[in-house]
Amino acid sequence: MTDIVVIGGGVAGISAAARLSHLGNVTLIEAEAQTGYHSSARSAALFEENYGKPSTRALNAASRDFHENANGGVLSPRGLMLLGAKDEADRFAADVADMGLEQITTAEARALVPILSDYVDRAAYHAAAWDIDTDLLMQNWLRELRGNGGSVMTGARVETITRTRAGWQLTTPAGDVTCRVIVNAAGAWADQVAVSAGVRPLGLTPLRRSMARLAAPGGHAVSNWPMIFGPGESWYAKPDAGALLVSPAEEDLVDPHDAFADDMTLAEGLARYQEYVTPEVTRPVATWAGLRTFAPDRQLVLGRAVDAPTFIWCAGQGGYGFQTAPAASALIADVVANRTPQLGADLAAALSPARFG
Repeated sequence: MTDIVVIGGGVAGISAAARLSHLGNVTLIEAEAQTGYHSSARSAALFEENYGKPSTRALNAASRDFHENANGGVLSPRGLMLLGAKDEADRFAADVADMGLEQITTAEARALVPILSDYVDRAAYHAAAWDIDTDLLMQNWLRELRGNGGSVMTGARVETITRTRAGWQLTTPAGDVTCRVIVNAAGAWADQVAVSAGVRPLGLTPLRRSMARLAAPGGHAVSNWPMIFGPGESWYAKPDAGALLVSPAEEDLVDPHDAFADDMTLAEGLARYQEYVTPEVTRPVATWAGLRTFAPDRQLVLGRAVDAPTFIWCAGQGGYGFQTAPAASALIADVVANRTPQLGADLAAALSPARFG
């Protein structure tokens, strides 16, 4: 018998398992053949503190020091630039105010990204956005977990969950596990895990987001370009390994699955991006998609299930899993250990499953 089972080997589960490994024996269970397979492998990998609901921004702020310093840090400079046109003035202004950006001239914008078209007539920027080395971050946490005697089971999709007098029993193709506490970090599958355990689901919604990798436009060296957004996050583009990632930033409701890009949605998003740049958009080098899973109020869900105190929710990360993981996982550890939350009682209450009644 293990003390704690964490279901889900994405960044939410890996970070929670590492933190919890200081409290007892932890087993991390992942359905796929490797950890970090689904949304965690398909992230835009940006740390932007002023992104998300107020509670998410509080988690971002509480995570920043860890990202900057723990194990030598995982951040590198990127910057963020918002672009707009005359007919997008209201949405542009709302984004500038919401994210605390500084307006710059179009000449200054083209100095940062020289391919911008004449369609762009306004821009805003701030330097306080960073790339996250997502693989390094997850590997650091996995080393911490294993260093504290924890274990990882892959290829172990949970088939049944049964309550016992001592806690829980889980059956998987890789073997059965018993534990005192379950942490549900199953991402898009988190409601399904809850139902399997006889716990009331929360109404989580997996939303697909597609991505295309384009060759560096116009042969430019793109590595120092900022991440760029259209107003209202109608599309975004981000340098990656000498290429450019472009997303239509869609949120299409889907069932939990191994996501793939929707060709029509991707084409529409690339057409929106094309208006802002001069080089012709070429055939993507690769395409893919990920699932961003939200609770009904689009805040993370971190805490004990109302109807099962030894069932802990760590879900609803949406697109904020990596940047919030240090603080979110610390809160999960505080909940399991029955400690006063380091993040404060008000924030813990805002994120608790109890808010859904």
